[in-house]
Amino acid sequence: MPEASKRPAVVVLSSLFPSSVQPGAGLFVRERMFRVGRRLPLCVVAPSPWFPLQALLRRWRPHFRPGAPGYEQQQGFDVWYPRFFSVPSALKRLDGLAMAFGAYPRLRALKRMGRLDLIDAHFGYPDGYAAVLLGRWLGVPVTITLRGTELRHAADPVLRPLLLKALLGADRVFAVAGALKQVAVSIGVPAEKVTVVGNGVDTTRFVPLDRADARAALGLPSDVPVLVSVGGLVERKGFHRVIELLPRLRERWPGLIYLVVGGASAEGNNRPQLEQQVAQLGLGDTVRFLGSLPPDALKQPLSAADVFVLSTRNEGWANVFLEAMACGLPVVTTDVGGNREVVDRESLGFVVPFGDAEALETALDRALAAPWDRAAIRHHAEQNAWDGRVDLLCAAFAEMTRSTGATMAEAPQSSKV
Repeated sequence: MPEASKRPAVVVLSSLFPSSVQPGAGLFVRERMFRVGRRLPLCVVAPSPWFPLQALLRRWRPHFRPGAPGYEQQQGFDVWYPRFFSVPSALKRLDGLAMAFGAYPRLRALKRMGRLDLIDAHFGYPDGYAAVLLGRWLGVPVTITLRGTELRHAADPVLRPLLLKALLGADRVFAVAGALKQVAVSIGVPAEKVTVVGNGVDTTRFVPLDRADARAALGLPSDVPVLVSVGGLVERKGFHRVIELLPRLRERWPGLIYLVVGGASAEGNNRPQLEQQVAQLGLGDTVRFLGSLPPDALKQPLSAADVFVLSTRNEGWANVFLEAMACGLPVVTTDVGGNREVVDRESLGFVVPFGDAEALETALDRALAAPWDRAAIRHHAEQNAWDGRVDLLCAAFAEMTRSTGATMAEAPQSSKV
């Protein structure tokens, strides 16, 4: 049997994945798994929640469940978006089962074509729960990657048992941060079952540009302090918590500018509220909304800034910190999720308690005044490039399929089923 035919065929199961409808959704899942797909046969099944009246709901909530195409090819990989029944804001305990039923026909077809040896799910619930059911029905091993929603689900008395059942039923669990591993252990998952494999950064895509050129391209003055945040415009990311500090910061840092990069996401869109806050505080000349930018364009605002800040309420492993560091930026953020594992020393930035506005303001003052070694910050990002992470994942997938005796076949990289 040729060596290539021994490679396990991986099907990624993630309801959060980019599409032509939502190009910014789940980029961190795609970044990680398409790199695995350069070494192993891989395709993606991204279940999309559906409810008969959701088109009507979008009259009041324009960004609610925008839907997805049935199929797309992205970077040479097949991606399917089967629908599954999900009642908005209700009966969440049924979403895992409904997702499994919705995805089953596609995965069964892939299994018959020899394109499924292992299911790799992202997020413990509902995706991980559905993957464990599908793995049982189709006789293939399952891995689950914890990405940050697990802390909230572990605190939910309805969803916690379902999350635990998924994690115990998976053959292996990955966590993108040590903090998420602790969440799994705290609800009863054996520690030896969970392996921490953080996300990485593409240090060829994220490189520091000439600051003067980057500022000129954005129409920014060359001699003023600049803060930048990148993320979906939702309450969780905390743009409003930075904006409320700007009037006082501007007194000490004349001409201060705050770049806000991001747009609507699957969680929502609070840009109208942010724009109202900016108007009420008289910050029209301070805050610049740049909208969503493709990954290849992010290095420009990052290179134009002095400090990256994200006053977030919850994160797993925020890739954007490493992306900012790869452009030479120190990071100021909050002590939630795996943030302290990325910003793990004060030569990289400052981590402050969540909800402590005074501490955040002090940290931004310090960050704007400090003489940062930006080459050392960039070096830290380089040490967290993708290659090592992908090595670990590919080795784990191969070991699992060998140990379970899964049939491995030479799968076509791209052909619509």
